[in-house]
Amino acid sequence: MKKGIVLKLLVPFLAVVFLVGFSTAAVAKTIKVGGLKDTTGATSDVGKDAALGQAEFWQYYVNDHGGINGKKVKYIWFDYGYRIPEALTKYKLLKRMGVLAIMGWGTGDTEALSPTVNKDKLPYVSDSYSAHLTRPVDWVDKDGKKHIGTGYNLFFSSDYSTNARACLTAWYDNKWKKNPAYGKRKARLACCYMFPSPYASAPIAAIKNHAKTLGMDVGPDQDVSLFALDTKSQIMALQKFKPDVIWHGNTTMSVSATLRDCYALGLKANHIVNNWGYDENLPRLAGAAMKAADGLSVMGATPCAFYGQKTDMMDEVVKYAKKYNPGVPQEKRLNRTVQGWCNGLVLWEAMKRADKAGDLTRVGIMKKGFETMRNFHIGLGAGDVTYLPTDHRAATGCWVQEYKNGKFIKVQFVDIKKRWPKQWASEWFGW
Repeated sequence: MKKGIVLKLLVPFLAVVFLVGFSTAAVAKTIKVGGLKDTTGATSDVGKDAALGQAEFWQYYVNDHGGINGKKVKYIWFDYGYRIPEALTKYKLLKRMGVLAIMGWGTGDTEALSPTVNKDKLPYVSDSYSAHLTRPVDWVDKDGKKHIGTGYNLFFSSDYSTNARACLTAWYDNKWKKNPAYGKRKARLACCYMFPSPYASAPIAAIKNHAKTLGMDVGPDQDVSLFALDTKSQIMALQKFKPDVIWHGNTTMSVSATLRDCYALGLKANHIVNNWGYDENLPRLAGAAMKAADGLSVMGATPCAFYGQKTDMMDEVVKYAKKYNPGVPQEKRLNRTVQGWCNGLVLWEAMKRADKAGDLTRVGIMKKGFETMRNFHIGLGAGDVTYLPTDHRAATGCWVQEYKNGKFIKVQFVDIKKRWPKQWASEWFGW
């Protein structure tokens, strides 16, 4: 009888032990990836679509395709409203939750978090492509000032400064050299962007430097808010300088407002746009100012394909968008979805490599994942990426496209490293 009582007690006990053990094993095989996105703040005009794309990628596509070598991924993301203090708070929360990597967002918060990220050795793949985030090793500039390396910051794209140089080069080659004034006077560049915004101002020094490299004159900068709906005062301020080309460093909403006012006030400049201001919404919002017939050519940096453009992997992007967010009309989806997938694809690859090497840790993801990539092909119209232990510039140039006859058309791929190898190697590294 005593033996029967013992068995009755032992069987439930063993069952509980088995279930707990099974549950623990299941949890151990689930990998956490964090995300910080802006769906309500100053850059939500592009942030909402990017957030959709990354959620579709991590929550569904990755797990449908084997996870991390058989380990499921749990993607945990927060909206931080483009507020740096909120980003810091949410970062700490994600760290406590045990994420192995974070998909970040803006330049201001990414640069503010960079020292912490590097101290924590937590891979941080952001949608900020600031050149300031590309030097992984401590360095000393020409003035003797020491800078701390950003060893755990990454992104798939060429950086903002490289993109700006590429856009200006493509405009110079394809527009200015065909201008009747070419050879008779210097071309003139002006910049419109939000002065206090770390994102918008990140490549300004680089594009002005590049203008001088190309023999151009640079006019007065115009402070345009990310929230701007009316920029007539800024355009009137440029009338006297008469720029041949204007660089736009903001996101789509305020860039479209600036284009509309240039058109309304008769400023016959061409335009080149940073990638976060150049998407499928721009012609919809800018209207007549985007039509080639009006003489206002609008080119932009495109580190990857537009949503639905024919390229490898695009069928998967569209398939998952339709399946998991059917309430969002296809015509409303943007290249931001594609950019989200591109950043996700490089992190996914790094995690699989680290896991295969037996070191799926934060440090392992960096050292045995990212920094082993040489010309890794992402697809989706993005360039192949390379990450070196001493250089996190993933790509050396980008496609520049132009909106013409109702669609985006590739103008030129500008490889900055190939065209200016000496400056690329040292002079233009990190800014």
